[in-house]
Amino acid sequence: MAGIPAVDMTHDFPTDKAVLAVVATAFLCSEEIAAAIARAGRMSTFQSRALIVRQGDVIGLAYLMVTGRAKALLYTLDGQVVLLHDYREGDLFGALEASDPAPQDADVVASEEVEALAIDAGQLVMLAQQFGCIGLALSRILLRRLRNTTRRMYEHAALSAVGRVHAELLRLARMTSDMTIRPAPVLSELALEVATTRETVSRAVNALDRRGFIRREDGGLTIVAPERLEEMIL
Repeated sequence: MAGIPAVDMTHDFPTDKAVLAVVATAFLCSEEIAAAIARAGRMSTFQSRALIVRQGDVIGLAYLMVTGRAKALLYTLDGQVVLLHDYREGDLFGALEASDPAPQDADVVASEEVEALAIDAGQLVMLAQQFGCIGLALSRILLRRLRNTTRRMYEHAALSAVGRVHAELLRLARMTSDMTIRPAPVLSELALEVATTRETVSRAVNALDRRGFIRREDGGLTIVAPERLEEMIL
């Protein structure tokens, strides 16, 4: 994919408390250890749609998402785009193994402006050896990624396209306190999430709206009848 080049805004390790808080939360570590991780890296900013990592490249950096969103995308021989991962605050991608570097398995593209802490993979490994919480956090991150990939594979094999739309809407709503997805999902992004077309998503969402199972208001989308929606996941 021909992405927009990254903005050259790399600078020395951050001292901003908000950034250190993200590091501490991502690695479930103390402020002191978070500061040590930050000192090992540099902050980089990427414009929306910038290509952060190119599929096939062998890189030596791990990226910790501080703000924004990015997607790991694969491309099939017939030109279809497949979403592999969706990265948000606290997620890690890039080179996570310094001793055996391998080509990256997907393009990572910024969905919106991204700030990320770029850490040399060798430095990250040494920190993991020094601080046990970092190694545990890496294991949790990789396990969560594996679970998400397994879920996507299962849903793609077991559910219809419309069923995948229903399942994704219910999953997103259940991550909130009031079953309201804010902001309302962008149909093209939802289609990418569930590996179908925007037209299929539009028809599925409009059908739910007509039947009163969802409500759109104040820039959000509320699941009014989650039990009924769950019954429709086929």
